[in-house]
Amino acid sequence: MSDPARSTDPFVTTEMSGAVCWLTLNRPGQRNPLSSSMIRAIRAAIEIASTDPKVRVVVIAGSGPVFSAGHDLAEMTSSMPQDTASREAHLGSILDLCSDMMLSLMRCPKAVIACVQGTATAAGCQLVSACDLAVASDKARFCTPGVNIGSFCTTPLVGIGRNMHRKHAMELALTGDMISAEDAVHMGLINRTVPSAELRTEVEKLAQRIASKSAQGIRSGKEAFYRQIDMPVEEAFEFARDEMIKALTTSDAGEGVQAFFEKRQPRWGDADFSS
Repeated sequence: MSDPARSTDPFVTTEMSGAVCWLTLNRPGQRNPLSSSMIRAIRAAIEIASTDPKVRVVVIAGSGPVFSAGHDLAEMTSSMPQDTASREAHLGSILDLCSDMMLSLMRCPKAVIACVQGTATAAGCQLVSACDLAVASDKARFCTPGVNIGSFCTTPLVGIGRNMHRKHAMELALTGDMISAEDAVHMGLINRTVPSAELRTEVEKLAQRIASKSAQGIRSGKEAFYRQIDMPVEEAFEFARDEMIKALTTSDAGEGVQAFFEKRQPRWGDADFSS
């Protein structure tokens, strides 16, 4: 058996299922850590999917028993420079790379779904929070354990704290405790949990249902949602008003309204994702 650390296999595998692009983290022997190489591979795969007109939904999954164990602590500490400034620069470069990848999920013009088959910890939990939707196996578990090693999961809380109530997010961070998939639903981190044997099927159904909608509508709607969600409410309404007018005057909206009155399935156009 080859050493997984020296594996020549891709860090992320890609599989198309109709218009759904499945991206699977492919270092199960190492618990799919978010090493620099893994982060770059995810970022590159998202960039390709974002501009591919054949892709309408992206699913991020993990291989093996763990979805992702978060940052690769060996990478972050083993080659740590001795002087303070160099150590800070070393850690900052990894964290900046990770933040850019997380933002790329939110900025992706396609819907992004996390398919969580196992444990997601620290930045792995952050990865779940950065996806638009998340469905987990009933065997999945979640935690932000930085406090257990004298640190704190500060960057994971950026996404997690925008998914769930701040008191739930702080409980995760302050205790470092593992929570169940059921608790993750109640706290707002994931949409729902399903039996482990049914996870892939249920995520596929959800993804295909979304893929059947207007790509043009999803692209503009997703961008508008993330832009307005942290605005003051008055500003958000003004912004959403203008975006709603744009949405209702697109070619797909015209087709959708006509199909509704003619009692038929709409024939969506292909959105241009090049810009």
